[in-house]
Amino acid sequence: MTTPTARSSGGPRRGRPSHAVRRDRRRTGPLWGALAALAVLVGVGLVAVYTASSGTHDGPADARGEPTERARSGRLGATAPAHGSQSPSPSPNPVTAGASPDTGTSATPSIPATGPGTFVTAAGSSTRVGSGTVLRYRVEVENGISLSTADVARQVERILADRRGWTTDGHSAFERVSSGQADFFVQVATPGTVDRICGQYGLRTRGRVNCNVAQHVMVNLRRWLLATPVYAKRVDDYRALIINHEVGHFLHHGHVTCPGPGRPAPVMMQQIDGMHGCLPNVWPYDEQGRYLTGPAVP
Repeated sequence: MTTPTARSSGGPRRGRPSHAVRRDRRRTGPLWGALAALAVLVGVGLVAVYTASSGTHDGPADARGEPTERARSGRLGATAPAHGSQSPSPSPNPVTAGASPDTGTSATPSIPATGPGTFVTAAGSSTRVGSGTVLRYRVEVENGISLSTADVARQVERILADRRGWTTDGHSAFERVSSGQADFFVQVATPGTVDRICGQYGLRTRGRVNCNVAQHVMVNLRRWLLATPVYAKRVDDYRALIINHEVGHFLHHGHVTCPGPGRPAPVMMQQIDGMHGCLPNVWPYDEQGRYLTGPAVP
């Protein structure tokens, strides 16, 4: 900016006394001081505005110059809890947690709705149990299911070898094999695959129950993992009921109903549809070797 006492050349105006220049300088001295102070204030203000506007990118800083917790949370997309409140707990996994409509439990394993329909056979074999005609069977688990075939095979072996099981009839014997000829297959599969295989023989399992069709003892993965409300805390027992009920069908046993209030429920009763006054029971025979049955279902 050009002052009244100077030209672009920087010299005094021609024809005026030199003291006029000095007099003008005395008058403009305070003005220069005011302008300088104003410039300093403006500069400080601009720095302050810039600093404030820049701070919105990194969040407010603490005494060490590090972003505060609220600022760090803001960059992560989180909302700081209200004063006096607790931080929210992590959300449960939407796939592996949540209330089960079948059991009412708070944690539900991941259960695929359907699978490829191909199976992995449990390796090895078992010793023969029971007397009479030997029925060889294979244990298979559908591909994509997070179950150990060896573990499933051990459970099935234990169930079929139990003294309360079908070998007590005196003419049924079982032996697990992993190759060669088999009389039936115990197959644990997703609900969709069970529906598909059972449906080929005219049975509707609706994604919730097991079945036996031809050589297939089809075990619904949902039932294997979750049981039913009656057996929600006794899942291993319910697995025995599944195997005994469906193998019972393979042995040509039909459905029966409850023989009376307070009596053991027969394994050939469809217990998933209600107990009808009977007590939970998962074995065809009792400890004394008596067959547990009831009135035949028409």
